[in-house]
Amino acid sequence: MEISAVNRTDAAMPVAAASIPSEIANQNREVVQAVKAVNQSGMFGQGEELAFQMDSATKRLVVQIIDSTTKKVISQVPPEYVLRMAEGLKVT
Repeated sequence: MEISAVNRTDAAMPVAAASIPSEIANQNREVVQAVKAVNQSGMFGQGEELAFQMDSATKRLVVQIIDSTTKKVISQVPPEYVLRMAEGLKVT
């Protein structure tokens, strides 16, 4: 599975990120702040966190609930099999 984190603040920013329009960059910051607030609230239970990911193969947004200790995915929308089906349907 090739999924890259879009809500991780510890990851190095790609060079292309500098060319993102300021409006989109502001929206991205707001999403990151909202995710941090949700995770700090404990809304998903102790030891679980919300994560937004970008599936590298399909370029689709994936929402996950992750066990913060093991980093295993507890729940994901859309499910992995849907992402792989979408990848298989990609027209070149």
